[in-house]
Amino acid sequence: MTWLRGRWVPLAVLVSALAALIASLVWVSGASGGQFRHGPMTEIASRDGPVHSLADAGRAADRFGDRWGLHVGEVMRFTNGYYAELLDPRGNGATEVLIDAGSGTVHLEFGPAMMWNTAYGMMPGRADSRAATIGPEQASRIANRWLEEHRPGLRAAEPEDFPGYYTLHTLRDGTTVGMLSVNDRTGDVWYHTWHGRFIEMREPADSQ
Repeated sequence: MTWLRGRWVPLAVLVSALAALIASLVWVSGASGGQFRHGPMTEIASRDGPVHSLADAGRAADRFGDRWGLHVGEVMRFTNGYYAELLDPRGNGATEVLIDAGSGTVHLEFGPAMMWNTAYGMMPGRADSRAATIGPEQASRIANRWLEEHRPGLRAAEPEDFPGYYTLHTLRDGTTVGMLSVNDRTGDVWYHTWHGRFIEMREPADSQ
């Protein structure tokens, strides 16, 4: 997936979304009625009414993650909606979701969470979902080299570890402006172009 090192291709998100829909139909049709704790997180959960705050978004993400035994961590608000990370019972990063402000719909985030996540994405299967050939420090170096070439003036913050990849905030003069992810096996970079402009965030301790 070396093409991800260059410009982000909008078609990739469309393909990811279509694949997620297909995967969700297969997943639901094969379900026996019980709650699944592992496997593709391609179902969609909806909330009655719009999301008005970070706290609302966090509660919606919590309800979505609960069926897999996950809980909400960091919550962020962008002009295109809300983002939340889901953590496992040990507090490790599990996956990332998006929350629609208008409807409260929660779904797996586009891009790395769908395509690279080896535990909850569309193509799980790595025996050790946390085995990686690229560590956090190297991921930071890769991210910063990519930003120097493609987003001059931005720097990467500390990496958050998810199964199969890292996600890092991107900073301008120390202030968060966006996000990108680095694959922990290939070093490919995927910039999160879908969020829009960053507005505000809450860390795990105060995201409830």
